[in-house]
Amino acid sequence: MQDSYIFKEFKLLPKDIQQQVSDYIEFLINKYKISIKDTSDKKKKKSNFGSAKGLIIMSDDFDDPIEDFKPYM
Repeated sequence: MQDSYIFKEFKLLPKDIQQQVSDYIEFLINKYKISIKDTSDKKKKKSNFGSAKGLIIMSDDFDDPIEDFKPYM
């Protein structure tokens, strides 16, 4: 079935029947735990642990006290 056929037929229904159809669709979504994400054709890109290794470099003196704060220490 094409989407346009379903929409055309849906629009021909009286408003109260349209509401019942909408309620039934919502029932089916909840029953089968279908989410909008499940119905999309896009695949979720999986992140790779450690993929940024080597991109961030810390200087050797990173833990040393900052000169400006020495009077407060």
